[in-house]
Amino acid sequence: MDLQLQSKTAFISGSTQGIGYAIAQQLLAEGATVIINGRNQAKIDAAIQKLRQEIPQAEVLGIAADFSDVEQVNALIGTLPQVDILIHNVGVFELRDFIDITDEQWLSIFEINVMSSIRLSRVLFPKMMERGWGRVLFISSESGVNIPENMIHYGMTKTALLSISNGLSKLTKNTQVTVNSIVGGPTYSDGVAEVVSRIARAQQLSEAQMKELVIQNTNPTSLLQRFINPSEIANMAVYLCSPLSSATNGAVTRVDGGVLTAL
Repeated sequence: MDLQLQSKTAFISGSTQGIGYAIAQQLLAEGATVIINGRNQAKIDAAIQKLRQEIPQAEVLGIAADFSDVEQVNALIGTLPQVDILIHNVGVFELRDFIDITDEQWLSIFEINVMSSIRLSRVLFPKMMERGWGRVLFISSESGVNIPENMIHYGMTKTALLSISNGLSKLTKNTQVTVNSIVGGPTYSDGVAEVVSRIARAQQLSEAQMKELVIQNTNPTSLLQRFINPSEIANMAVYLCSPLSSATNGAVTRVDGGVLTAL
């Protein structure tokens, strides 16, 4: 299927690995120009090299910015060319008991996971409206609906993204700009893989055994009964970014493997 993305330019925050990288990969395969982002230039250069090896015709650029630093985010925004597709993917997570989460940690995770999307949208969304076409996509999580007891601060940020997406979509009436969000389920991203591997080593289990235990114990309602691959999130994301998705606006699209029992 031709997703009609050959003339589009996309920016994806937090895209040197995991879901963001998988989305970049598929957009590039569809002929879009993609600007990736990571915290340092070394990660960006490595990701660009890998993408060009996988997709020789790839039109891919990269801009480094640490989204915990407002000045770096503002500098990034100032260097962006015209962006047709804005994908809010950057996000950090950690396991932490509620009573141990300090004010600074609450503010830090909100700064990265939420304020990054606000700052980018505040500048790029009006330009899409002026041009009459655009796609804004928020990568949220089932953790924003079914809040994990050991990641309440993370869940809060993912709930916030759903609110921002919903509100922005209401500003797009009678235009060809759409704003949607994806509620992803437990995905085997690089960050999750690192945590699972560390726990597996500590418990003297194989990574495969640990993955199965995690799904059974923390996601018993999963219909997939396995972790989601980042490419499976990307499949939906790239469609929602395409002209073919013109009738999908203000939507919360589940790619959660059936973990959620209601939304």
